[in-house]
Amino acid sequence: MPHSVLVIEDDAGIRLALEDSLRIAGYDVHTAGDGTAALDRALHGGLDAIVLDLMLPEIGGLSVCAELRNKGIDTPVLMLTAKTELGDILRGFAVGADDYLTKPFEALELLARIRALVNRSQPPIDERVIQGRVIGGLCLDIRNSVVWRFGAAIELSATESALLRYFMAHPDQTLSRERLLRDVWDSRLSESTRTVDAHVASLRRKLGDTSDRPRWIRTVFGKGYEFVPD
Repeated sequence: MPHSVLVIEDDAGIRLALEDSLRIAGYDVHTAGDGTAALDRALHGGLDAIVLDLMLPEIGGLSVCAELRNKGIDTPVLMLTAKTELGDILRGFAVGADDYLTKPFEALELLARIRALVNRSQPPIDERVIQGRVIGGLCLDIRNSVVWRFGAAIELSATESALLRYFMAHPDQTLSRERLLRDVWDSRLSESTRTVDAHVASLRRKLGDTSDRPRWIRTVFGKGYEFVPD
């Protein structure tokens, strides 16, 4: 069965171009031109990924994403945005988005990111060993993208869950941003390492970690990050 993707874009020309590119790539494509129609379709389920423009009529993209997460919809979300400031991107991650792509973009990059999102939702066999194990006071529920921190449940996005399980599967190792992009994002593109920094910042916030006094995820200056379970 082909993977199913919902494209939420108010610009009819862009929406049609995205639909054509995805169909040619073999996806089953659904579309919506505003936030209300997007929520109605997404809440029916059966989707493997959502492409979400942040500038939408009626209900904005950030509100759409937040509502989906509040309703328990954990389908991976790729944001389309013309904003490149880290603060704007973090706001998208804070409401549950998994990745972002700035306009204008190439169709091949969009397809690569969607493919990575779909693949990321299924962890590799060697990383499933952490399922149900308590590591440094954290227990990750991969299927439901929930981490239990000392008995308290914290919901994660699909990408945050993939990033955390990678950290937990490689404790006490310095992991470069380039390695994280390659292994977690499956990125073969010239993607900015700011993507990693933004997701680490969002994950830290949810875990109650801080960059100046980290409990689990430490910054190794000039090299990357390290997950310290003890």
